Amino acid sequence: MSNPVFFTAAGSLGHVIPGSTFVLEGPEARHAVTVKRLAAGESVDIADGSGVRLIGTVSDAGSSTLTVKASEVVHEEQPEIRLVLVQALAKGDRDELAIETATELGIDAVIPWQSERAIVRWKGERAAKAHAKWQSVVTAAAKQARRAWIPEVRSIVDTANLAKAVAAADLAIILHEDAKNPLRTVLERSDALPHDAAGPPREVLLIVGPEGGISPREVTRLSDAGAVTALLGHHVLRSSTAGPAAVVLASDVLGRW
Repeated sequence: MSNPVFFTAAGSLGHVIPGSTFVLEGPEARHAVTVKRLAAGESVDIADGSGVRLIGTVSDAGSSTLTVKASEVVHEEQPEIRLVLVQALAKGDRDELAIETATELGIDAVIPWQSERAIVRWKGERAAKAHAKWQSVVTAAAKQARRAWIPEVRSIVDTANLAKAVAAADLAIILHEDAKNPLRTVLERSDALPHDAAGPPREVLLIVGPEGGISPREVTRLSDAGAVTALLGHHVLRSSTAGPAAVVLASDVLGRW
């Protein structure tokens, strides 16, 4: 069974080497001690959310601190091809369910999208609170999945700004029921994603619409910016299902799994 994972601030594990100790503090330490009831001698991982993982053994569990002796420090590289889920806002917390499941399956970043047909709207103070909630959701999901990387929740975009993101991406795919080519075919045929590419990671945007679907005007605008449409399957999937399903298929085709 894999070790439980607790997160610390990015960069805080830089000084840790095998044999040294690290003291985890704050809410994560309290959760480890009071909820998980970790005790001296138990194995645990501490990750900084940016790819550094301390693998060690609890040497002391205080009331609000957890002291861990490191046996190994691992630096996990980002995948050669990063997957970014562009998730349209959806009612009934279906958008949060989508990003939670996609995080457990390995998504690298999330972009909230204020699409034309979305009933949910992020405005004013609600926008900041909703963004923070999404970041909390993916952090919890990353912890559940024992990940060393926490996906970044980027700023919300409208369709105009999404078109700019599409133009800047290596590949942008609109998951659409009227598409002609299956997602697998689109990924396998793309010249933008050589598996042996050097340099920074490539990015693939997987674009999912709201419950009411992506409007024809949006499809045209995003296609003009360089996006391609792809069919995910023979059935129409809900907004909460399409993104995670695409992550699974893309991870397999692109050799991430």
